[in-house]
Amino acid sequence: MRRAATLIVLALLSACKVGPNYKGPPPSGSAAVARGTFVRADDPALSAAPGVARWWESLNDPTLNALVDDALKNSPTVDAAAAKVREARAKLLQGRAALFPSASASVQYVHAELPGTGLGSLTGGSSSSGSDSSSSSSSSSSLNFYNVGANVSWEPDLFGGQQRSVEAARDTLDQRYADLADAQVSLTAQVVQSYVNLRDVQARSRLNGESSKLQHQAVNLTRQRYAAGTASQLDVDRLQTQAQATDAQNVPLSAQVAMYQDALAVLTGRAPGELDATLTPELPVPLPPPSVPIGDPAALIAHRPDVRSAERALAGSTANIGVKTAARFPALKFSGILGLGGTALGDVVDPSNFSLLLLPQLSWSILDFGKNLGAVREARAQRDEAGAQYRQKVLAALQDAEDSLARFGATRRQLAQLTGSAQTAARAAALNRERFEAGTSSLIDQLDIERQQLASAINEEQGRAQLTIDYIAVQKALGLGWQDPAVVLAGQPAK
Repeated sequence: MRRAATLIVLALLSACKVGPNYKGPPPSGSAAVARGTFVRADDPALSAAPGVARWWESLNDPTLNALVDDALKNSPTVDAAAAKVREARAKLLQGRAALFPSASASVQYVHAELPGTGLGSLTGGSSSSGSDSSSSSSSSSSLNFYNVGANVSWEPDLFGGQQRSVEAARDTLDQRYADLADAQVSLTAQVVQSYVNLRDVQARSRLNGESSKLQHQAVNLTRQRYAAGTASQLDVDRLQTQAQATDAQNVPLSAQVAMYQDALAVLTGRAPGELDATLTPELPVPLPPPSVPIGDPAALIAHRPDVRSAERALAGSTANIGVKTAARFPALKFSGILGLGGTALGDVVDPSNFSLLLLPQLSWSILDFGKNLGAVREARAQRDEAGAQYRQKVLAALQDAEDSLARFGATRRQLAQLTGSAQTAARAAALNRERFEAGTSSLIDQLDIERQQLASAINEEQGRAQLTIDYIAVQKALGLGWQDPAVVLAGQPAK
């Protein structure tokens, strides 16, 4: 009965946990949450509907979809984040194991030479993670001792320090899950942006080449007019300068094509150049859908991975206060030795030679000159720092979202103007061609108007690409683009 009562008391004591309980994150961004909408979401294309996780699929580009899936599967960045998840899982397993007793087996052999006047020498062979076994003999000059047993130890969690440590480990695991999701968000945005930049540069390189051909035709015609005495050398030099400047613009464009192809190869876990055959054929820049769902500020705070990571870090630092506080109180540890043994080898299988040793130990650091108190105060300061970092992360996320929404709306308006300018230039080129075919306009005038049309088309192409880039920024700011960590980890090799 006394033993049962002791175990009950220890169990009750183990249920006690010192330190503050985590009550959730501080109310950051409360004004935005109460408002329920983003301030800069005034563009008619923006919708308050919840965002779509696989947002890049709305761009309707199968090549892009395959690249993103490939990157999520093979990117070293995601693999590294997944490895950190496995590491946090292992630490949580270790923390949970510390709550229970531990046992280790031992096998021991001792041979002693004992002359009548004292101990002459002692030799032995031992394989043990426990305690020593001993025996004595008053008459023998030599002694053999055999022992097989187990060492058992348990430290009851009297004040919940170990439980708080498990809480902190669980919070760290949740934080690593959020970091994995954040790595996916960044990766998908990088892949889509590199792809859009590639298609933009390819289109501008083609248009720039067409403009260069027209300009060289104009140079040749002007030279003919100069030879006939109807144009000056200044006219030839002016057009020649324009043509050379256009040719020079094509040089960096071709280099940028290679750079974006290499970037996409590396993002998908391949060496530079391995995707050239896939990406060389030109395709148009994908455009955002007519309606872009963005949700609301509350959804952003709840689901953006970097915000969730900061919140879990705050929870873990709160639990760590309990770990440090428990170190200020007494610690009780039980050690035990169980074994079978004797002076003959057969004694290790004789139940009558069973031995039991129980060693309880109570320790309390009552004179540490404020060391443990300082550790508690340090943990509280770290908790306060984590809380401030969480609030800053929320505000930065809201600013990121508002800024990206403002840029998206402005780019949409700019693209409408660029499209109108390109359409006007196309109509002017068509009208002047009719005049040229009727003989009321010269060929050089027609070439110049077509060059202006191509320049307007290049500007429109850049505007289209910028709109999609700003759409990508909106999706990244909303924290979209990650998938269930269980899906990612399922594809990881077992370690």
